[in-house]
Amino acid sequence: MRLLPGHLSPAEQRQLMADLRPILDCAPLFSPAMPRSGSPYSVRLSNCGPLGWLSDRSGYRYSPTHPVTGEPWPAIPARVLDLWHATTGAAYPPEACLINYYGPTAKLGLHRDQDEQAKEAPILSISLGDTALFRLGGPERKSPTRSVKLSSGDVVVLDGPSRHWYHGVDRILPGTSQLLPEGGRFNLTLRRVTEP
Repeated sequence: MRLLPGHLSPAEQRQLMADLRPILDCAPLFSPAMPRSGSPYSVRLSNCGPLGWLSDRSGYRYSPTHPVTGEPWPAIPARVLDLWHATTGAAYPPEACLINYYGPTAKLGLHRDQDEQAKEAPILSISLGDTALFRLGGPERKSPTRSVKLSSGDVVVLDGPSRHWYHGVDRILPGTSQLLPEGGRFNLTLRRVTEP
């Protein structure tokens, strides 16, 4: 794992949020559900790019269309694609940019990103808004974990062995950022889905 603290300046964070707003107008946030149980996540999500990640009673998958509107996902902003290439060093583009929104009480349990064919491609995570307590584990669910604070503008790259490590978000620290008028935190997770 590579943590790049403060990689985005306050001005760059504002520009990125300005890129995100029209995307969320076209592809509004929705509440995913856990497979089998149908229990709702505390995180709301959307996507941009050719493919978008979904979770519902039938399982985890990637889809080219929004589950509520039925429309294709908007394109990934050029600014985000530039960040992908600059931080991961990958010559190929990502195919999915998951947009997670964490309200003040939202969290995300330990999980691994394993729904992609391109299992060796890096994952890029961009934090915008309130600080999150990010939990990083190892290759097994029972591996020891440690907690890392991710602040607005921080960037994380999961590559090599860490690409397959368990990770999650324990909680959000409300009021730690003034970036979002509505409060909370946006996290952008960029992934390559098919083999490049």
